[in-house]
Amino acid sequence: MQTKEMNDLQGCSSTLILGGTRSGKSAYAESLLQNWINKKIYIATAEARDAEMILRINKHRELRGNNWETIESPLDLVPTLQKHASNDTALLIDCLTLWLSNLIHAGRDIEQECQKLADYLNQSSTRIVMVSSEVGLGIVPENALARLFRDHAGKLNQLIANAADNVFFISAGLPISLKVT
Repeated sequence: MQTKEMNDLQGCSSTLILGGTRSGKSAYAESLLQNWINKKIYIATAEARDAEMILRINKHRELRGNNWETIESPLDLVPTLQKHASNDTALLIDCLTLWLSNLIHAGRDIEQECQKLADYLNQSSTRIVMVSSEVGLGIVPENALARLFRDHAGKLNQLIANAADNVFFISAGLPISLKVT
């Protein structure tokens, strides 16, 4: 059975799913593509830098099941999207804020990389669902790196929300529609 959101997304190519930590973003993003009968590619941006992250990545893979091809793309997201773009393929990026963190740590030009992604979304017809954390709802972080990350994440989310056909905010596992075209 298809969800109302899935029916609403039939003609759309890009959807952004925002929410806080453990809000249900990834599960909701995956549910939007559960009835997609063609190829599904999960683009993972997380890097397994420690034992705890390895466990998180493995748990995500288990929950997804075998219906997804997984591609790891911690930095070069747009080239990965270009390589796998197809009208019979759905791409799920999880998550943009981990990608942003990777870019910051790698010393990449954040604004340029984010703009490249937005530009790609504006011209792509491939179905792309993106997950991103909303980090600007809490208190102001006490250190400069955390404030820099929060500021870049806010700008990234605004840029991608503008480029996306649809935007949903997830709170307590429930979707709130912010933009549906």
